Amino acid sequence: MYKYLALLVGIIACVFLVKRYQNLPQSLPALPQDPDIQVYFNQNQAKNAEYVEPYRQFKRQGDDLEKIIIEQINSANSTIDLAVQELNLTNIAQALIKKQKEGIKVRIVIENTYNPPENTLPSSHGLRLLKQAQIPLIDDTEDGTKGSGLMHHKFIVIDGKKVVTGSANFTLSGIHGDFDNAESRGNANHLLVINTPELAQVFTQEFNHLWGDGVGGKKDSLFGVKKPFREEKIISLGNNIITVKFSPTSPKYPYEKTTNGLINATLTKANNSVDLALFVFSEQKIADILEQESQTGVKIKALIDPNFAFQYYSEGLDLLGVALGRNCRYEKDNNPWEKPLKTVGIPSLPEGDKLHHKFAVIDNLTIITGSHNWSNAGNHTNDETLLIINNPLITQHFNQEFNRLYSQAKLGIPDHINNKIQQEKSQCNLN
Repeated sequence: MYKYLALLVGIIACVFLVKRYQNLPQSLPALPQDPDIQVYFNQNQAKNAEYVEPYRQFKRQGDDLEKIIIEQINSANSTIDLAVQELNLTNIAQALIKKQKEGIKVRIVIENTYNPPENTLPSSHGLRLLKQAQIPLIDDTEDGTKGSGLMHHKFIVIDGKKVVTGSANFTLSGIHGDFDNAESRGNANHLLVINTPELAQVFTQEFNHLWGDGVGGKKDSLFGVKKPFREEKIISLGNNIITVKFSPTSPKYPYEKTTNGLINATLTKANNSVDLALFVFSEQKIADILEQESQTGVKIKALIDPNFAFQYYSEGLDLLGVALGRNCRYEKDNNPWEKPLKTVGIPSLPEGDKLHHKFAVIDNLTIITGSHNWSNAGNHTNDETLLIINNPLITQHFNQEFNRLYSQAKLGIPDHINNKIQQEKSQCNLN
């Protein structure tokens, strides 16, 4: 009897594995890296991208973003400045502690929401290890407030010469996947390693605004709109032209001077195509610019995280030509397109994972990326990074990631959202 039961269990397991691997995308070509800017994706399907995930100990496809971060930390000879919204990864914490013991100056800034008292954290939690090692660390209450917005940066400056940045928080869910969910591969994220002292100097200046005099002291850290206004910086690096701008910008400045204004100005340069992979898209003025671009013949595709794509404030609804109200009222300046797109939707991701990218691919030449969500909060409240990179090779990497996501996406308006729209129109008399 036990023999037959074991055989039955084995058959069920085989069927499960066959179905699981049938649903996996086929391997994609391995792309060369630019010598000055390397690009990595934690859900990368390229043939050369696979690793053993260090916390759940299983083999998976993708770039090991944590390993890349640790390699860059290990390369430090003098200083490590790290600003990230959330950090819980044990191995990154241990790498930072090791460097401090070697005499490397380490400074860390995080978001106060993710900085609870040490004794409330699990013993292996990265933040607890950092605190026990007395690594200098502050959050966005170091300016004497309760925190103005989100400290949403995700960057490291190594030795004032190199910048590591992207869309990923340094967490299990941000990089590898939820510990108790074997199917989870982590929120779809990317990482850039950029080798240039000129760009590192710009990021160091941003970090120093946040740091002030460090732990305790005068409470002279500058977060949110307390930081001085900074124009975008343009840097040439090998075959790359990099534009960097930090948020937030006070509403007292013209929109054109803000980070979202820079996104708009970049989008207006599109001649052929714009592909979007966004966690949040709620900035009306960007949607309006995209409509103008679409009317001139620019082909637009957009993927938005499933949790945000069909919220009443989502500009994805505008692109689809529909609207959802809140309390029987539409948002101010709401503008559903008269010629809606059929190329807007949500990616198919493992359960629990998010589309956490914040990138656009323009004409197969230009990338807009960073930590900056395309929202009013990202523009006027949160501490954010925006990068614009002109380089066809870098664009190839982002193109491959977008096409991977788009090939399995669910496009258009889901039935349950369409039913909600019709019900709302009937009950609220919305037109």
